[in-house]
Amino acid sequence: RGLTAPVSCVPSGSRSSKTFKPKKNIPEGSHQYELLKHAEATLGSGNLRQAVMLPEGEDLNEWIAVNTVDFFNQINMLYGTITEFCTESSCPLMSAGPRYEYHWADGTNIKKPIKCSAPKYIDYLMTWVQDQLDDETLFPSKIGVPFPKNFMSVAKTILKRLFRVYAHIYHQHFDSVIRLQEEAHLNTSFKHFIFFVQEFNLIDRRELAPLQELIEKLGSKDR
Repeated sequence: RGLTAPVSCVPSGSRSSKTFKPKKNIPEGSHQYELLKHAEATLGSGNLRQAVMLPEGEDLNEWIAVNTVDFFNQINMLYGTITEFCTESSCPLMSAGPRYEYHWADGTNIKKPIKCSAPKYIDYLMTWVQDQLDDETLFPSKIGVPFPKNFMSVAKTILKRLFRVYAHIYHQHFDSVIRLQEEAHLNTSFKHFIFFVQEFNLIDRRELAPLQELIEKLGSKDR
């Protein structure tokens, strides 16, 4: 049966006002667009472990950049479907179950971590990620423009923070996801994300602790 299509394939005409942040588009005709199409084609084969591998002859930074943009779009749309259930009153703290709580800091505007509600935290987070993705010095979209030396550490921070949105959705809103019949979508997206960060060792194992059981379950199905 293959997989459900990656979320990034949803035609733009069907995006409702629920979409949380504007989609970050990779310019058509660019090499990164070709890479994204390659990623989508291999995803369709149903083998996610294979789909995340660096295509032969490709630049690792570029592959990580394209996939980071794609995961941002996927998480954006997944969170967009449950924003009405994630409110100041339902989620006064950004958490992933009772043992994990996240405080926001971006190092520039907010240097000291602050406690805030989940919707506020996720808004800060997604705006911060979007600013990074739009920065041509960090995520160059033109061929021949080199990636900065700190690109990998920037990408790791982005992916670490995007993971927290998955963790919050799974811990606090999974019942809503099931009601909306979005769980296959969420599971496929998360599995793709986890296999990708595992393939290139992009997120510290301790950061993944809130969803460790799920990660093990997803991984064992694929062995």
